Amino acid sequence: MTPLLTLSPHNPDPDLIRQAAAVIQRRGVVAFPTETVYGLGANALDEEAVAKIFHAKGRPSNDPLIVHMASVDEMNLVAANVPPVVKKLAAHFCPGPLTFVLPKLPHVPASVTAGLNTVAVRVPAHPIALALIRESGVPIAAPSANRFGHTSPTTAQHVLDDLNGRIDMILDGGAASVGVESTILDVTREPVMILRPGGVAHEAIERIIGKVELRNNRPNSDDEAQAAPGLLGKHYTPNAELILCKGEKDSALEKLFGLAKQAQAEGRSVGLLLANEDMASFESCVPYPLGSSADLESIARNLYAGMRALDNQGVSLILTRDFGKQGLGLAIHDRLLRAASQII
Repeated sequence: MTPLLTLSPHNPDPDLIRQAAAVIQRRGVVAFPTETVYGLGANALDEEAVAKIFHAKGRPSNDPLIVHMASVDEMNLVAANVPPVVKKLAAHFCPGPLTFVLPKLPHVPASVTAGLNTVAVRVPAHPIALALIRESGVPIAAPSANRFGHTSPTTAQHVLDDLNGRIDMILDGGAASVGVESTILDVTREPVMILRPGGVAHEAIERIIGKVELRNNRPNSDDEAQAAPGLLGKHYTPNAELILCKGEKDSALEKLFGLAKQAQAEGRSVGLLLANEDMASFESCVPYPLGSSADLESIARNLYAGMRALDNQGVSLILTRDFGKQGLGLAIHDRLLRAASQII
């Protein structure tokens, strides 16, 4: 069984951080909390250590990793150039759920970047993550700490469920506060482009630097090098079939109600991944209320936990709907789109 150490997320025990850092320093892999999801970390500059991340997750080599640093100033340890736009955005969003794609330095292993000439870098806003990076003394490459393609983990128990016995250590710092991955911003192009929507809304970025392009939602093919993590067509998927209903709220709920009735008539167990106020019309379903639809932060924070909870309750079908594309709604839409077995 993988050792699990419990730490205060606000005041992490230095002795436990030293234990975890020692694992990183001897080429091991450690799962640790960030504000977005739990990450699976190893020394980003050690090819042998990075290979253990891919092995533990079953992750394909064409999917790059995000390198986590303790400060914006440390980005030049892996990036050949940190343009002024990074410093401008970092003043508002770093530490935080914003990742920058930058030109990489030659010593960054190709396995970290999927062979591309760019590297993805961010500064996490979590005391445990920052303490681990500082104590390890190296940049830490870390994708989400789950089986590849499965629903991302927002608690240490989620990590244990997926990777017990496959990694060296888990640091338990409680539930992630954001609940979806970071926004990935490619600053090597003009105008800059959001490759993956996430914890920092595109509107917030545009308020600081002006027009930002959004990458289209076309899924990348599975065999091409990915420009950033999380761009494959199938990703974040629960074990149950997930149906996403797009469109306006009332019509979406009407369609979902019909689907629930049909599935129940076929003897299937149906889970609901919906806002609190959406649940009233449904009968004999397994509900997982995400929070008020007016509170997208709550919807995002509970999204992955809800998928996993419904899986654990043995439902064969999960029904959900879109929550718009404003603010965090775009990130929620992206995750549901990639997790869905069917979109109607």
